[in-house]
Amino acid sequence: MRDLDVLVLGGGAAGLMCAIEAAKRGRKVLVIDHARNPAEKIRISGGGRCNFTNIHCSPANFLSRNPRFCVSALKRYTQQDFLKLVEKHRISWHEKTLGQLFCDNSAKDIIRMLLSELEAAGGTLQLETDIKAIEKPDDRFSVSTSKGPLRAASLVVATGGPSIPKMGATGFGYDLAKRFGHNVIAPRAALVPLTFSDTNKELCGRLAGVSVDAIVSFQKTSFREGLLFTHRGLSGPSVLQISSYWQEGKPISVNLSPEADVFETLRQARQENPKQDLKTALGGLLPNRLADELSQAFALKGRLADQSDKVLRRAAEQLNRWQLTPVGTEGYRTAEVTLGGVDTKELSSKTMESTKVPGLYFIGEVVDVTGHLGGFNFQWAWASGHAAGQVA
Repeated sequence: MRDLDVLVLGGGAAGLMCAIEAAKRGRKVLVIDHARNPAEKIRISGGGRCNFTNIHCSPANFLSRNPRFCVSALKRYTQQDFLKLVEKHRISWHEKTLGQLFCDNSAKDIIRMLLSELEAAGGTLQLETDIKAIEKPDDRFSVSTSKGPLRAASLVVATGGPSIPKMGATGFGYDLAKRFGHNVIAPRAALVPLTFSDTNKELCGRLAGVSVDAIVSFQKTSFREGLLFTHRGLSGPSVLQISSYWQEGKPISVNLSPEADVFETLRQARQENPKQDLKTALGGLLPNRLADELSQAFALKGRLADQSDKVLRRAAEQLNRWQLTPVGTEGYRTAEVTLGGVDTKELSSKTMESTKVPGLYFIGEVVDVTGHLGGFNFQWAWASGHAAGQVA
């Protein structure tokens, strides 16, 4: 029986950060993970360069049943704090659009940094370890694993959600939370492509590979970033962002020409070049392939001189406020994160400790806190892991 101060379940971003901080306090810390390699989601993130945080990170970038829950942790461990750690390890980085920070070289630099910090602090990582049972018969947790029994005063659950199952992701953390009496907000795929059926699916399929700057909205929430047509529907940053807000059975609105009032642009073109074809005029606002397909789909044809204001307004409505109702998402297979999770009403926002079971902590994606696309979910992993690591 191996006796520990802190046992961390999950060797990803949040788990490693927590273990580092706890070990710095002189705690005897072990991180276990069922995977062959640690931090696989870090490795594949950001196209292999890891969008490790965002300089504009604030509580407004997160979704939760309790929007204020993330405030304390994010204030006490900021994006600047993590950036200092990155620079301490001389990892070169660059800023992309909208404050997103990426490694110049490889996401593996971040993994090496975390493992180096863990080793320096005196913590231990044990991989390819399956959990068979977890109990709390007294004031300590008893954990039966494929590599022998463990005992720990503090148990930190950093097992993430079920997004990207090919990386070994599961709903283990939710099951464990329920077993210890916690409520779990129903999880669903987030930051995920949207799918369509029938005519819209066929249209998207014909346009697969075409990308355009667009504003995608659901009710009062909007995002302006790239939109990508796929064989199943829509993807790209703006669509992934809105997927976290979208509700089944309801439409989204797409503005394919955010820089232009299409009606006024077409009306002016009619005055200046009345013999021009409507489809040609649309080609001045959209990629030609997109203009061609939408002209057919929306029956927009003929010379500008022959188009009434009513027809031009209809064209503008389709381009500036295209209404589409998704039939669903691509699901956990391609979802970057999971929405929902362990109910924050039953956790301390300062320490991430359970209010039901002393010594039990939940951090990272397993908690009902989900960030926008662009490095925010990693910042939540660092911040929540840091918070638990100060006290576990």
